[in-house]
Amino acid sequence: AEGFSSSRDAITDDDLLHVSEQLYQADRNKARPTDITLNPQYQASPDETGDQEDRSPQPLYRYVNEQLFSKPTYSSFIKLLDNYQRATGREEDVTAEELREQDTFLREVMKTELMQKLFTFLHGKNRYGSQQEFVADLKEMWFGLYSRGNGERDSSGFEHVFSGEVKKGKVSGFHNWIRFYLLEKQGVVNYFSHNFNGPWDTYPDVLGLQFSWDGFYKEVGSAFIGSSPEFEFGLYTLCFIARPGRACHLSLGGYSLSIQTYTWTKSTYGNGKKYIATAYVTSP
Repeated sequence: AEGFSSSRDAITDDDLLHVSEQLYQADRNKARPTDITLNPQYQASPDETGDQEDRSPQPLYRYVNEQLFSKPTYSSFIKLLDNYQRATGREEDVTAEELREQDTFLREVMKTELMQKLFTFLHGKNRYGSQQEFVADLKEMWFGLYSRGNGERDSSGFEHVFSGEVKKGKVSGFHNWIRFYLLEKQGVVNYFSHNFNGPWDTYPDVLGLQFSWDGFYKEVGSAFIGSSPEFEFGLYTLCFIARPGRACHLSLGGYSLSIQTYTWTKSTYGNGKKYIATAYVTSP
């Protein structure tokens, strides 16, 4: 990669398979099999995902052990979810408290073995000189604001990927199982069907979902199910740094998985660094 002094600093495909298995093993805060009971119901064919028909009368989540949400990375993550206006084109008003919530989340995830392993890997590849530099960059790439609308600072990678947005009458982003569960419980999200169910028999698993959010439709919203916030945050960060704008091929528990990221191209931060536009699991 340009800007790195030797081929030793390149992140190879084998490196990605190896480090993703390390991160998978290090996800100590993930849901146990007894923590979540899913009710996936109808599996939609490729030509049914766009027809906006609710083929599953019951909610997707039959049971979630909400004690999970008292873990520090979960509770600090959940506090971030109500900080956003979901409509693009409406400027985000970021309060001092919300900035503190961002810092708290980053501090809590960096305490985990998973994020420490990710930092060690990226540090070894000369991407970051110190943990402080890494955390400062995470804050910019994920929480830095840019405009998806008409010049308003109305969006960020974190808002798009984890909280979800509405753009041109459709759900945009929204790839997080905790957000989905909490809104489904409130009656704001209505699960329609799934088009993909991953091969994992424990959590995290992967689903491709069809759903509506306050009447706005998402044709395929892929999501990890039962992963900790740091697991998603870490894997998406890894792929954004290693394979920005491309498919990033990983291995989790011996099964292959790809994550697609896109960079925001219309504005930059620091010395020309790119914000995250989106990141999500790609289902076959």
